[in-house]
Amino acid sequence: MVTTATHDASLLFVKMQGLGNDFVVLDGHAPLPELTPALLRRIADRRAGIGCDQILIVDPPPEPGVDFGYRIYNADGGRVGQCGNGARCLALYIARSGLSAAREWTVQTATARMRLALEGAGVRVEMPVPDFAPASLPLTRAPAASYEFDAAPGWHFAALSLGNPHLVTEVDDVAQAPVAELGPRLATHADLPEGANVGFAQRLDARRIRLRVYERGAGETPACGSGACAAVAALVRSGRLEADAPVQVLLPGGSLEIRWAGGDVPLWMTGPADWVFEGRMPL
Repeated sequence: MVTTATHDASLLFVKMQGLGNDFVVLDGHAPLPELTPALLRRIADRRAGIGCDQILIVDPPPEPGVDFGYRIYNADGGRVGQCGNGARCLALYIARSGLSAAREWTVQTATARMRLALEGAGVRVEMPVPDFAPASLPLTRAPAASYEFDAAPGWHFAALSLGNPHLVTEVDDVAQAPVAELGPRLATHADLPEGANVGFAQRLDARRIRLRVYERGAGETPACGSGACAAVAALVRSGRLEADAPVQVLLPGGSLEIRWAGGDVPLWMTGPADWVFEGRMPL
């Protein structure tokens, strides 16, 4: 079994993926090199490094009441507060690497506390309560049901935080949605000081949607777990999806089940995670 550590100027890692959203997972219980933005970008580079959308680190518990810390870095080297697909991979890593014999854990990110549980062939994750206050993203706007931006005239977006910031808009056909055009404009908009993930959702019926997400710092990815949760929360809040019912979110990389009752209760996500390979990267 490979565990993350440094040895002879190298970095041990596990490559994992959830619905095509891929990760390099490191064990922070062992000594790690200084994870500078330059090193993180090198790890994430698909030609000169390992290649991934994000780097995940499982750490010792940072405070009482949690089992592990959970750090997340985007491919551009920036740290973020949340990653739903990554959380499922983290749970599988904890179980398979021998860090814990349990099947359920509480982890702490930079912005949220989450519960992870192995469930059949997949992983169930308790995500944070959706927060629609503009300050939670942050978004420098007065509270509103939806927002329009000069970078996307005529388009209206719900804005919310799930420990990381999201914009969500509904489209008639997600295959034709201008993700590559509008995604980068909105992900780095001046009114969003920390950027945002941008979701384009197509409602199929009261319990099914199709979704594409442009992730800040990574571009469009095959799947975004927190983006799926944000889209369901936004559409439940507007009455477009059924509350407190399992909603199937169809992403380019596969499907997730999301459930939210509305109000001030957590949101649940269930989906797969895969251990792809182990390796050692020279430093």
